Amino acid sequence: MPRSVKVRKDYIKIVKAALQRQGFPRQKDLAEALGFALDTVSKFLNGKPIDFTNFFEISQKLGFDWQEIADTTTPTNHNGDGNCTGTGETIQEESVIATYIERTKIEDMCLKTLSQSGSLLRIKAPGLMGKTSLMANVLGKMANQGYRTVLSNLHYAEASDFSNIADFLKWFCVSVTHNLRISNRLADYWDEQFSTPKMNCTAYFEEYLLAQVSSPLILCLDEVERIFPHEKVAAEFLGLLRAWHEQAKTRPVWKQLRLVVIHSTEVYVPLQVNESPFNVGVSIELPEFTPQQVLCLARKYGFDYDLQQIKKLMDKVGGHPYLVEQAFAHLQLNAGVTLGELLQTAATDAGIYGNLLRHYWRIIEQDRELLAALKEIVSSQGKVRLLPTQAYKLHRMGLVNLSGNEVSITCGLYREYFGDRFEFLEQKVLIRQ
Repeated sequence: MPRSVKVRKDYIKIVKAALQRQGFPRQKDLAEALGFALDTVSKFLNGKPIDFTNFFEISQKLGFDWQEIADTTTPTNHNGDGNCTGTGETIQEESVIATYIERTKIEDMCLKTLSQSGSLLRIKAPGLMGKTSLMANVLGKMANQGYRTVLSNLHYAEASDFSNIADFLKWFCVSVTHNLRISNRLADYWDEQFSTPKMNCTAYFEEYLLAQVSSPLILCLDEVERIFPHEKVAAEFLGLLRAWHEQAKTRPVWKQLRLVVIHSTEVYVPLQVNESPFNVGVSIELPEFTPQQVLCLARKYGFDYDLQQIKKLMDKVGGHPYLVEQAFAHLQLNAGVTLGELLQTAATDAGIYGNLLRHYWRIIEQDRELLAALKEIVSSQGKVRLLPTQAYKLHRMGLVNLSGNEVSITCGLYREYFGDRFEFLEQKVLIRQ
């Protein structure tokens, strides 16, 4: 057996479909579960060679016999270790280009904002709403105009990197450096004895990264909510971003930096008004797809649906980008299944969303307060007021819509599934009594 193995071409679509079937909405969810680099998982799913040990583990996690799906005919030398590198390299999710739905007004606003010196753009939406694919598209357009672009995901930071501000800023500097594909010179600018971590990080950007070439640098930070639980580190880092944004008003070198902050929850880190990056710049909150956008997505998957059929789907899952795309992807792979049949079992464990729904349920049932909060929402036909932390947790998962200080269930899929779960639990209690 060669050291490196890849998935056979005729199995690539099948292993990609297995990702959702096994309860992993995205590649990075599988990578996180295995403790592998996202790059390793992405190569596996796209038929590129990886280390045999990693190939075996991923195959097993997705429910495959590795020998059945392996193509060992062209062994290739490949450094495919599964260790998390923490470089923050951009890995584009599968099918993003082919099925990407343009949000013209939002994209135009992003492009206009990022063309301005020292700008700061904030994008917020629950998980799986298409934030990353939106920015990948925008950054691609900006790169074509000559801008340097970096998409750095905090998903790549290890837990230990959040232990203190010095470790986090070192990871951050290395991440950006690797994305720019230039030499790591952090040691030349990091003074442990006479300086502070924030001053060292600032010097590294000002004197090295921003000074490399004359073209502006667009730095996009994804999954910023991952730093929120680490309040001390978060306050220092977010305050630093705000300070850099303010520097652009008076110092030419900082006009070269354009910041993009992407997050899926409200910011509950206590920050001084003049130290927060969340009350300056341009803010964009991604909405769900409109019926016309869902119709466009259906056609990208080869379905000639009319708006009446689209309405049936949206009555169940709303315009949630991930949920509607999974429906079309499943129908494309299973030609004998109709849209009506798919919707009939959608809110059950046997349906196409079963793994995702069980994943959410496992999270919720571990938190009694969150469980009680969701039960109240599902039971109500209107809006409900919750404690802010409960609302933010449910909104981050995309289970509720926020409206002022109140929330409501996102779509019929969640109301049906979780309503059935609560009813089942109540029946169990009655039987025991």
